[in-house]
Amino acid sequence: MPIDDKLITPGDLYKFAWVEDPHISPDGRWVAFVKLTLDRARNGYRRAIWLLPASGGAPRQFTSGTQQDYAPRWSPDGRQIAFVSTRADNKPQLYSIGLSGGEARQLTDMRQGATEPAWSPDGTRLAFLSRCNAAERRDEERGVTPPSDPDELRQFEERQRQEEEARRDPRIVSRLPYRVLNYYLDDRHSHIYIVEIGNDHRPTPKRLTDGELNHAPPVWMPDGRFILTSAERDPRADHIGLRTDILRISVPGGRVTRLRDPGFGSTDPLPSPDGKWIAYRRGPEVDPSGQVIRLAIRPVNGGRARELSTEFDRSVEVVRWSRDSRAIFFSAGDHGSTGIYRVKPLGGPLRVTQTVGKRRLVNGFDVAADGQIAFAASAPDYPSDLFLVEGGRERRVTRMNDEWLKDKFVASVREINYKAPDGMPVQGWVMFPPHFNPRREWPLAVEIHGGPQVMWGPGFTSMWHEWQILAARGYVVFFCNPRGSDGYGTAFAKASHAAWGESDANDILSGIDAVVRRGYIDAKRIGVTGGSYGGFMTAWLIGHDQRFACAVSQRGVYHLTNFHGTTDEPEWAEIEFDGFPWRKPEHFWKYSPLAYVDNIRTPLLILHSENDFRVAVSEAEQLFTALRRLKRRVQFVRYPREGHELSRSGEPKHRVDRLTRIAGWFDRYLKK
Repeated sequence: MPIDDKLITPGDLYKFAWVEDPHISPDGRWVAFVKLTLDRARNGYRRAIWLLPASGGAPRQFTSGTQQDYAPRWSPDGRQIAFVSTRADNKPQLYSIGLSGGEARQLTDMRQGATEPAWSPDGTRLAFLSRCNAAERRDEERGVTPPSDPDELRQFEERQRQEEEARRDPRIVSRLPYRVLNYYLDDRHSHIYIVEIGNDHRPTPKRLTDGELNHAPPVWMPDGRFILTSAERDPRADHIGLRTDILRISVPGGRVTRLRDPGFGSTDPLPSPDGKWIAYRRGPEVDPSGQVIRLAIRPVNGGRARELSTEFDRSVEVVRWSRDSRAIFFSAGDHGSTGIYRVKPLGGPLRVTQTVGKRRLVNGFDVAADGQIAFAASAPDYPSDLFLVEGGRERRVTRMNDEWLKDKFVASVREINYKAPDGMPVQGWVMFPPHFNPRREWPLAVEIHGGPQVMWGPGFTSMWHEWQILAARGYVVFFCNPRGSDGYGTAFAKASHAAWGESDANDILSGIDAVVRRGYIDAKRIGVTGGSYGGFMTAWLIGHDQRFACAVSQRGVYHLTNFHGTTDEPEWAEIEFDGFPWRKPEHFWKYSPLAYVDNIRTPLLILHSENDFRVAVSEAEQLFTALRRLKRRVQFVRYPREGHELSRSGEPKHRVDRLTRIAGWFDRYLKK
């Protein structure tokens, strides 16, 4: 096969498949998971639910996946799976299907869709989330339902559509945030509903919650008398999820008990199977910047909350109880890998039950009654697969991308550890191109992650393709976790607080120096790119250092004062930089890359999404205008309809275009 046919390209994005959301059946015999693929014809995505026999055998597709089938949840008896699907009118609704297969049964027809299904312990009901406003809640209470006659139903839906358009023209804003990522919020909030299962006709869901609150996904208590969720403490306050409490809601009746944890924001409650404890994640309300999210438990019948992961000093992600209530499993990132850990609810030493030290990142997991663990993971040599662990022995049970990757060049990865100028140890990685010869000089592509409280590792799922493309194009690829990153403890994450561009920039530059000293890099051919905080850092570096031959800045923050006034998370900017920009204008300007635009002489490609409400497109407009007026080499690419998640979940054709432009810009300035 010619070498060009072996190289991974931007267009190969359409060949990828990813594993998501594994769940083990109550009897431990099956694992349900979601397979995500791209639909080139529709310029969109497909998700289908698959089943895997835990004892061995090939996985099989279980739902059609013609559009989006996801969130598989086993009934307590293991005979049914509830899931969310967009197969009807492209709006998410709940469905159930028997383990033997057949036609899925639609359970909901909510105006605003239904998500996050949760089975009651007796298997007779499903709790779920749906959005509604005060007027729609009044209609529910009066028993107002859509007409059954088809002609009347069409007229009813058309009136609804017109009323909805009129409500947005003009759009009246009276709270923050009023838009998120790439869509506008309205006056609706997420409420918990319950639907009865078992009748032949489509049941009518009953709403359990009320008020102007957004409720988190529901979780049933083992006795079926209560549901746990979390919600913001003050619905009138501007918020970014820092001040939330656990709610215990009676079923039926909807009586709410707020379980306060003073000084902390509490989320993701999960009761122990014996009903004695509630495990949850919590973060401090005071000085939250760079703080890790910790695992805590509290007695159901009242009592003091206790942290279980304080000494671990890593952010807890997914939490699962053992079925005998004697242990809690959780995933957490550490030094570029994500592992699954186990701790006793009554304290005791933290003990690793599944090590992913082989440079893997766990993206979701579940625990069976017998201790079996199913987890999805990515690694340098595969972008996504499913694994089972039984009795300490691990099996890789899917090979989603092996067929198309078997003849492809997959770049090797080497970890490097080095020290910044002040002696701080930093972890990074280098990837190598085809036919790498250390006696030659190669161009270097530097990648910088977002956040900054993010942790990269060589198996990072959303970057796997991009790194392989650049390596295939003949670049040595370097990336690291500078100060401010997650996965190295609180002190490391807080080290760049209120001073982006100082210690963190030195960590990155020191890593570049460490790679160049190895002798195989052409120091005149170094390019740099990154997104979000990585876009900030890209612009910051080329405004302070002239070593780069070119740069690609993506969805970056360039003017911190303007960012504060246009982002969907202004409170986060205040927390990260210790105050309001109008009270600290010099400080906010000092750490804005735009302040150093006169120094930018590196050819710069700016990529930004027009509907990015996390980092507004005006950030890119300012930087482009300044550089253009200074007659510097700059190009600005705007992606319509896209938001901050373009590189991860944007329209596939835009994702391919983005990758092509990054590689093309590097080729233009770094190739001899």
